[in-house]
This record gives sequence, structure tokens and C-alpha cells, in this order.
Amino acid sequence: MACLARLKEDTKFLETVFCDRNDRFQILSASVDELTCRFVGGRNVDRPILIHANVTETYPQTAPIWFSESEDAVISAAIEKLCDTSPSNYNICKQIRILLSELCQLFGLPQPDDLKTIDSYLASKGDAMHISITTEDDDDSDVADLADDDFHYEMDEEQSNDNKSNEEFDGIDTNNLLILEKLKQSQRQNYLQGTTTGSVQASDRLLKELREIYRSQSFKQGIYELELVNDSLYDWNIKLKKVDPDSALYNDLICHKEKYGVDHILLNFTFKEAFPFEPPFVRIVSPVISGGYVLGGGAICMELLTKQGWSGAYSLESVILQISATLVKGKARIQMGASKHQYTLARAQQSFKSLVQIHEKSGWYTPPKQDG
Repeated sequence: MACLARLKEDTKFLETVFCDRNDRFQILSASVDELTCRFVGGRNVDRPILIHANVTETYPQTAPIWFSESEDAVISAAIEKLCDTSPSNYNICKQIRILLSELCQLFGLPQPDDLKTIDSYLASKGDAMHISITTEDDDDSDVADLADDDFHYEMDEEQSNDNKSNEEFDGIDTNNLLILEKLKQSQRQNYLQGTTTGSVQASDRLLKELREIYRSQSFKQGIYELELVNDSLYDWNIKLKKVDPDSALYNDLICHKEKYGVDHILLNFTFKEAFPFEPPFVRIVSPVISGGYVLGGGAICMELLTKQGWSGAYSLESVILQISATLVKGKARIQMGASKHQYTLARAQQSFKSLVQIHEKSGWYTPPKQDG
């Protein structure tokens, strides 16, 4: 519970610093599971920009999930910066600091004094933040490197820089390193033969996501497992093995293991060549679930899984953990003995299509906090 106490203390601090009188950044609402902020750019920004964060149950081992309704590429770039930070910067105050600093830099605004206030607060907690500084020379060098190559895979970049490669693969066990290497070799061979699956953009991003998952603490702690279906980078099976121990779903998983020898909820993620600009299609394969926002056929009722609610800045691990939290929040229960044939890809796709059509007309309803 120390993490929860610290989160409450941090959000209270942020609300004090970034109140509605702040002329650059404001916290409009804050709780232990969600945060709504407003960036005020003055003459540099057409209108104030709302940015939201969902804090999952695995915080601070995993970062908050950030998203915005704004389609501004600058906002997307700033949010993506939060996805690329190290686990030591998953703390909500550090995330806000990175976000605000990045937004000001991208919009050509001076860095506010509030950043120093955050630094002082973190230092008082013995949790000082290490800030990397990128020079203009570094930026010029990056642009020149991109101009030199019209096309190359991320795997080629890794091979060209041993130090970078060592950093990226640090913390990944041998078996998973072999999987990554096999995928890279397969992608390269397919490209040479003109039989590439998906797109270069999607393949590069999926390799990066897979690498980050193999390095993550949630994966190593067995919260979930990942398998590539037929060794395909575009088809993932996720075995969700651990949920909130205070939930009914947790007890159901124990009973399900005792009765049927299966200790997980099996999710399937399929990706198209437009990823990460379009979401994966996600469904539950087994067991049959009631509640938990699970639809007929195993589709899942979550706005972030739709084109409307999706952001290319989301990491796939954060999506997996958010699905887990949503099942618990929706009071999901396993239907013991139910026929697994109730869940099929065709039925899931149809029910999800109907869901999207309904919400396109009526919008998305967020239940009051007292409803869970």
C-alpha cells in the first residue's frame, strides 16, 4: 500500500502546482486511477489541449497510459516520448515533467519554472530525476542518418551500432533473444524475396514492442505470457495469468486451474500493416467470460481498441495490462463448463463491428466512479 500512498501524495502535489490558475499546464482532475490535464500554449497553440492518463494496477512497475483526442502530430510526439522513457521515470511526477518539458520544446515555448518545482519535490523524496540533454549536433546527425537511407529495418540499425544493440537487448533471456533474431532473419529474407508480410513500419514497431515486453518486469514476473502464432510477428497469443488478487476473477482462475488444468485467460492480438496507426484486433479465446465488458464471441468493449480511441503512442504492454484492469473493473467472471465454441473469430469481429457502430452514434459512456 506504500505505492498507493505515494501516488496519492504525488497527485495532490501536482494538483497544487498545476491548479486552474497555472498559465501553461493544469491538472483538471486527478485520482489514483486517472488524470486529466490541460496544456495551454498561448499564441503558439490554437486552443488548450486535453491530455489524459490511466494509471493501471501495476503502477509504478508500468507507466501510466497516456492519450489525447487531439490529432496534432506534436501531441502524439510528446506522448510517444513518455513511452520511450526508462522504468525509473514511470513515476507520475516524472511523467508530467517529461510531458510538459517536451510540449514546451515542441511548441517553441520557454521551459516553465514549474519543472524546477517538480525537481525539488522529487529530490525531497530521494527520487531525483536524471535528465538526458540532446544537443543540436545530435539532432543534425540523426537527420543526416535518416537522409542517407531511403529504407532500412530497425534490425539493420541495431547491427550497425554494437553499443546500442547491447543496451536494447540487455535484460532479455537467451530463448527470447533467439526468437527476436529468428524474426529479424525471417523479415530480412522475406524482404529480399519480395514476400514481405505487413509493412516495414508495422514490422519495425512490432519488433520494438516485442523487445520491450521481453525486457519488462511484468513479463518476467509472469503476469502474462506471450506466444507468436505460427511464428508470425502479426499474430500474438497472450496468456493473462495474474489479476488483482482481491477480485472474484482471481478466485475463478484458481478454480479453473483446479477443474481444467488451465491457469490463464487467453487473448489473441492480430495486427494489420497500418499498425501502429490503427489498433490491433483483440479478443478473448478462452475461457468464456461474463461481465468484464466482454462481448459475444469474445470481443472486448474498450474505446482504446477502436480507431476512434486508439493512439499510436500506446505500448502493447500497457494495452495488455489495461485489458486486465478492465476485466477486473467490469467484475468479469469465468463461466465454468461453458462451451469454448461460443468464442470464434467471426463472432468476435461481428460483435465488435456492431459495438463500434453503436458508439459512433451515441458516444462512449464512462460509468460513475461508485459503479467501479
